[in-house]
Amino acid sequence: MTFTLWQLIGTAIIVAVVVAVIAVVHTRRKDIRKVAYMMDALEDGELNFRFQDKNKFNRTLNRIRTIFEKQRQAHEQDSWTKLIRVLTHEIMNTVAPISSLSDALAKSMDENGHSELDVKEGLETISDSSKNLIDFVQTYRQLSGVARPIKKALVLQDLMNQVISLNSEFVSSSGAICTYHPLEPDLMIYADEGQISQIFINLIKNAVQAEAKQIRITAKLGADDEVIIQVANDGKPIPVSSQEQIFIPFYTTKKEGSGIGLSISRQIMRNHNGSIELLQSNAAQTIFELRFR
Repeated sequence: MTFTLWQLIGTAIIVAVVVAVIAVVHTRRKDIRKVAYMMDALEDGELNFRFQDKNKFNRTLNRIRTIFEKQRQAHEQDSWTKLIRVLTHEIMNTVAPISSLSDALAKSMDENGHSELDVKEGLETISDSSKNLIDFVQTYRQLSGVARPIKKALVLQDLMNQVISLNSEFVSSSGAICTYHPLEPDLMIYADEGQISQIFINLIKNAVQAEAKQIRITAKLGADDEVIIQVANDGKPIPVSSQEQIFIPFYTTKKEGSGIGLSISRQIMRNHNGSIELLQSNAAQTIFELRFR
């Protein structure tokens, strides 16, 4: 009888331990799924989730989400501040001379409408400045009006052949060579052909303007079936002080340029649920990376 009682007690303990282990495993699996969900949301920039504050683990995840949300808000505020600064600078640079010259012409005229200044030349200057301001506004409209992508399956080899062919004369006339090297065969992306082509055309043009002689495009398959494309060139590096700002609208390191090429490229990639980043830019090479999910 005693032996049977101890058997029952031992069995009860074993069952309790098994149940406890199963409960822990089940809880851990739920926690792992929560972390995976949160990582996917953070990666996609979606921070409108919140877990129920019923345990310490959930509260910790919510704190992490809050930290990311505050960082994103700070980053967006900083981006808007920089954008407004650039817009103000460009508009003031155009409007100030127009205002000054208009005042000078008005004050120089006598009662009979004669002026010591060359009115024709002054009006031509005002006209040119006004046209420059209109061009600037049109450029801003172009930046804010990127169309929704019309996606289709694209064979990457065919797309790159077309892009390189379109740029062949421009590239060769600068003494440069542009090549495509897929690291895996038969790579495909689901994207808007025209918009994605424009990104590569812009990157190639920037490389040539940086006096690159070798422009090398590579592609491979990454984790979770991501298609990763890198565009590398051996041209002059982007200044370190500018590397964090090149995607800001109207920011440019070139004497001639609108400063919207990379901004539009990033907007296009976001519309494709992808990304474009500057991986490095030094004396050896400059590398941009595009990721298609």
